[in-house]
Amino acid sequence: MSKNLYLFAVLEIKILFLLIYKVWCSDITYIPVKNGFLCLVAIMDWVARKLLTWQLSNTLDARFCVEALEEAISQYDKLEIMNTDQGSQYTGSSWITTLTEAKIKISMDGRGRYLDHIFIERLWRSLKQAAVYLHEITDGFQAKRISDNWIGFYNSERPHTALDKRTPDAAYFVQVKMRKAA
Repeated sequence: MSKNLYLFAVLEIKILFLLIYKVWCSDITYIPVKNGFLCLVAIMDWVARKLLTWQLSNTLDARFCVEALEEAISQYDKLEIMNTDQGSQYTGSSWITTLTEAKIKISMDGRGRYLDHIFIERLWRSLKQAAVYLHEITDGFQAKRISDNWIGFYNSERPHTALDKRTPDAAYFVQVKMRKAA
């Protein structure tokens, strides 16, 4: 089997896996503000690329990540697998306990494997270039307003080529209907 054919087969298997199993991912980025930075965590559906929940914090403790996770679990269909990097927020007992109590499988990327998180990493790049860096953010209220506005646009108005020119909202709700029909 040629190398390209093998890579295509592996990608096909990964895509089928993602369609069968409900997989979310989470990551944290920094939002620059006038006198420092804020931390933004997001929970994303891998297939639809929809941002399910997000929260800002002025500290890097795990509490705001767990709150975002609990919000996503309570608002959306139960997921089967949560993928994250190996940051301390995701390896701490509160995050792990929340997932295990909800009977969600835990998947963590290897060290230095940023490409495993490419969808959410590209989201951070787009958010910063299209919204954050265009403003001199002075406080958390302004950062929240800018993030909320752009994420709302991203989910409901911005079509994605990889989603057949649908928005993440449209792709997510089609995916939910397909799972319920199956």
